[in-house]
Amino acid sequence: MTAQPQKKTQNAVTVQPEWALHKAMWIAFPSDAELWLEDLAPAQEEAAAMANLIAEGEKVYMLACGDEAVASAKKLLGKNTEVVPAEFGDIWLRDTGPIWASVNGAHTALRFKVNGWGGKYDYPADRVIGDFIAKKSGSPIKAFDLVLEGGSLENDGEGTILTTKECLLNSNRNPGKSQEQIEDILKEAFGAGKILWLDDGLLNDHTDGHIDNIARFIGPNKVLCQSPVKNDPNEKVLKKIAADLEKMTAANGKKIEVVLAPSPGLVTGYEDEPMAASHMNFIIGNNAIAVPTYGTESADSAVAAIQKLFPDHKVKGLKSTSILTNGGGSFHCMTQQEPKE
Repeated sequence: MTAQPQKKTQNAVTVQPEWALHKAMWIAFPSDAELWLEDLAPAQEEAAAMANLIAEGEKVYMLACGDEAVASAKKLLGKNTEVVPAEFGDIWLRDTGPIWASVNGAHTALRFKVNGWGGKYDYPADRVIGDFIAKKSGSPIKAFDLVLEGGSLENDGEGTILTTKECLLNSNRNPGKSQEQIEDILKEAFGAGKILWLDDGLLNDHTDGHIDNIARFIGPNKVLCQSPVKNDPNEKVLKKIAADLEKMTAANGKKIEVVLAPSPGLVTGYEDEPMAASHMNFIIGNNAIAVPTYGTESADSAVAAIQKLFPDHKVKGLKSTSILTNGGGSFHCMTQQEPKE
């Protein structure tokens, strides 16, 4: 699939899917030594490897917090990247950054409320980093009265949004809003015609079940999710996700086509607890796709499955172990694409 601009309708809202052509990719660099501890340097190397791959096809803005982080980023990054000094709490720009849309033909930054993933990781700078990025990109802001992280929804660019009840209907996000009210806001913000709801995300996912760890739109009406491997701690939930998707239809009335790639299986953290490791947390660039890997046997098969789906892209598996085990996320979580149109 070659990155191309999607159709844009005047006097309406259009949010491009991730595979549409990008103007730039915004990424946050692991910066805080108190947060990352001994994982800081390896996490920085993992982030830089991903950024350099994406930069082969588009401009990359790498946000770094503090003089030492800025210096480290400049040392590790290659061509077509710009290091931007910025204040942020943690690196998860997918959740704290803007989501760009065409609103009545204008390139606009959609902004939602940030509450630290339900109050678990509440850094004040994360509430304003999205405004900083919007200003630097020259985009006007359209704000909505909804706590929403970008990683909690997937958009196919043609009117269908995929999300999870575990996250968006969680009492720690929007306790005063019903499912119907949340759907109405999503439809207004994204120009969507239908919201598809899965139930739960991965075990021990401190985002409360973000969709970008379990199921990804890879085209209109087409969703990639994971098949469990041997001794997979998420076996039941992964099977349910695929089965539920098989029963769904998109906004255009067509049946959702489900494609499978293998899960990483069991990946443990410092206290041997299962981590929310996922090959679904890949990021699609104009020319390349970075797939997070964690040293498990299924990595090569997962990368090959995604390469088959995107034959015009360079699909590469890249180590994301330190980003996951310390930070809890991976490549998609720390990036936000700015579409060309």
